[in-house]
Amino acid sequence: MGSEVLNKSQVVQERTELQPLPMDQEAIGNGFLHYFSHFLGRDKYSESDHYTFAALALTLRDRLMERWRRTRYAYESSDCKRTYYLSLEFLIGRSLGNSLLNLGVEEPVRKALHELGLQLEEILDAEHDAGLGNGGLGRLAACFMDSCASLQLPVRGYGLRYEYGMFRQQIENGFQLEEPDHWLRDGNPWELERPEYTQRVQFGGRSETYQDGTGQTRWRWVATKDVLAVPYDVPVPGYQNDTVNTLRLWGAAATDEFDLGEFNAGSYPESVEQKNAAENITMVLYPNDASECGKELRLKQQFFLASASLKDVLRWWVKHNGGDFIRFADQNCFQLNDTHPSVSVAELMRLLMDEHGLGWDQAWDITRHTMAYTNHTLLPEALERWPVSLFGSLLPRHLEIVYEINARFLEEVSRRWPGDNDRLRRMSIIEEGHEPQVRMAYLAIVGSFSVNGVAELHSRLLQEGLFLDFHQLWPEKFNNKTNGVTQRRWLAWCNPGLSGLITERIGDGWIADLDQLHQLQSHADDPAFRERWRDVKRANKVRLAELVEKECGVHFDPDAMFDVQVKRIHEYKRQLLNILHVIHLYDRIKSGDTSEWTPRCVLIGGKAAPGYFIAKLTIKLINNVANVINSDPEVGNRLKVAFVPNYRVSAMEVICPGTDLSEQISTAGKEASGTGNMKFMMNGAVTIGTLDGANIEIREQVGDDNFFLFGLNAQEVRTTREEYDPNTIIAANRDLARVMQLLESGHFNRFEPGLFDPIVDSIRTPHDPWLVAADFTGFVAAQEQAAAAYRDREHWTRISILNTAGSGRFSTDRTMLDYNRDIWKLEQVKPLNGE
Repeated sequence: MGSEVLNKSQVVQERTELQPLPMDQEAIGNGFLHYFSHFLGRDKYSESDHYTFAALALTLRDRLMERWRRTRYAYESSDCKRTYYLSLEFLIGRSLGNSLLNLGVEEPVRKALHELGLQLEEILDAEHDAGLGNGGLGRLAACFMDSCASLQLPVRGYGLRYEYGMFRQQIENGFQLEEPDHWLRDGNPWELERPEYTQRVQFGGRSETYQDGTGQTRWRWVATKDVLAVPYDVPVPGYQNDTVNTLRLWGAAATDEFDLGEFNAGSYPESVEQKNAAENITMVLYPNDASECGKELRLKQQFFLASASLKDVLRWWVKHNGGDFIRFADQNCFQLNDTHPSVSVAELMRLLMDEHGLGWDQAWDITRHTMAYTNHTLLPEALERWPVSLFGSLLPRHLEIVYEINARFLEEVSRRWPGDNDRLRRMSIIEEGHEPQVRMAYLAIVGSFSVNGVAELHSRLLQEGLFLDFHQLWPEKFNNKTNGVTQRRWLAWCNPGLSGLITERIGDGWIADLDQLHQLQSHADDPAFRERWRDVKRANKVRLAELVEKECGVHFDPDAMFDVQVKRIHEYKRQLLNILHVIHLYDRIKSGDTSEWTPRCVLIGGKAAPGYFIAKLTIKLINNVANVINSDPEVGNRLKVAFVPNYRVSAMEVICPGTDLSEQISTAGKEASGTGNMKFMMNGAVTIGTLDGANIEIREQVGDDNFFLFGLNAQEVRTTREEYDPNTIIAANRDLARVMQLLESGHFNRFEPGLFDPIVDSIRTPHDPWLVAADFTGFVAAQEQAAAAYRDREHWTRISILNTAGSGRFSTDRTMLDYNRDIWKLEQVKPLNGE
């Protein structure tokens, strides 16, 4: 019987090695018709674009599948070192366009669809944005995955398969309203469920000791409430290189067990309560953690990701290496994307000790040589801390491990700085107080061999401020890895007009090597090339104006300057400073100060966290100001303002190619890096910004004359805060005083008295950490410089070209090569049976 089963298995394996699927128009057309008619059961009466999208996606997925398999085989046969990228967010947006580009089949697909009377653009619009992320953190993770596949690095992403995205933002009477974003309601044709690799994740219960067969004391975690983690794999294709890496997303499901006693007693709802609680873990991205229930669910999500992913990696290791972990640290690396997955440090220790029988020293040596931590924030309040009581009730064994890690760590600190109790208190993973907290960032630092920031300034400020004590103890751990974005999506795909012009002039090598864009510098002084560049930009602005008209009901003139700020709504990003400048422009028009005027269309977009009162009030202010300005005939086309609702990846694919002026105006020392600034720059927008995050490096690349700089630097921000007096600044600046008078008089809220008083108070308080009033004068001056530059069309076009030419450093290909050189140390692996 065993031999018969083996032979059958061999036959199955042999027959899975089919001939590669053709990539020509006819084969793609036939595949599309097969899925549309036979698999999806549609016919000529089908009216939903969803089914044409699904049929095309499945047709392409077939071609990804064979490359996916060959990539996995190559990784296994080469016994290569691998990196696992753990992130609670992967903001991948739509996948169809990316697959067309990276497979190199856009033209045969267009022709095949045309033969069937279909338009590719309509099918592209039918795909939902994947609701797997919120903002820059998740989009960065998606770009990282694209670059790793394009560079043929053996990297697997691990995340959560959220049923609902962050939320769908609607604007009603100027206010943000949150609606569920059920992005999976029609299914996801790209994913492949892999139930055979389901993992069991425990919560609650208690920790107890026992004696193993050799008489040693061991620990085990018992009486737990368990949840199943079911993996769904999403292919991540590299750029036309036959490599397809994996993004594995975990969906939560209940175990098959339920309380039969409750059921027999007639309490059916209680008997299935555990099922409902289990599935809630991956129901929604970012539950509101203002309540204790929300905090508990958030911690559950983080542990669910960490435990399922680590168990998956250990499953594969044991299958191929048995219980021998001698080479584990040499062959594996876990990159923690921000603080969210930092509980992985404790979970890996538990798994190695409690489930695989290793001693503390060996387990700790493996852990601290496999974990690497990326920090994404300079805001202390954004570094997660969990109450010890909550942590212990959900993860009792892990709390014991954290306390032991902390005790051993503080002993090391004490040896280095004897008697320095203040330092011990500052560095302790457990923050003492009325309600003790577990400092998760500190756990990540202590348990990792590498700690990196994401821009040169950010990394330096981490070392000099937030993590100074740790840097003094372990300077060799700390390094910088400046972020980037993938040029495949953020130029080659989203801006076909510009990418075609660039390719015509310098060839298409830049798609795989963005540094080649430097060749454009020599063309910036060519009048004919500048004219063609302007034509492409104007066409992109027409497309963006159509989006604004459709979603906002506001008409944008494509010949005006398109001034854009789209990102998460947060006080440190200073959308408020932007709208104060808009009010200033409005006041100038109403005062008759319009000589040498530059018509301007201001677009702002982004979501505010549901519980973030002042951010949501800022959205309301933007919309009220927009209504006043857009309805004033005296203003006319000199100034238009719109707030684009439900900002998302697919919207950004239209916004960044059509932008002239990119607003990157955060308070210096607060933005870790930013990636929107890179997308805009890559598409020829010119930046107005502070010396914050990656703005500094952008300015270095393009030169001072091609970047509109304003504002206090990080050191000046710290100094100014010591004796900050915004009211004196306002009184001394006529323009700012006029803006404040318009705000305080209720000019923008005539029928909503007192509505914006909290915003006024936030500007006038000497405790404003964002220093809005302090940077207003410099911001207005820089905006005037930008407006004057825009009036000189030839000059503006030149600096636009130079911005694109200088964007080579900001490819995630470079970022990934930096990570690999200094942290991961992976070898490039090509797929088997393919180049």
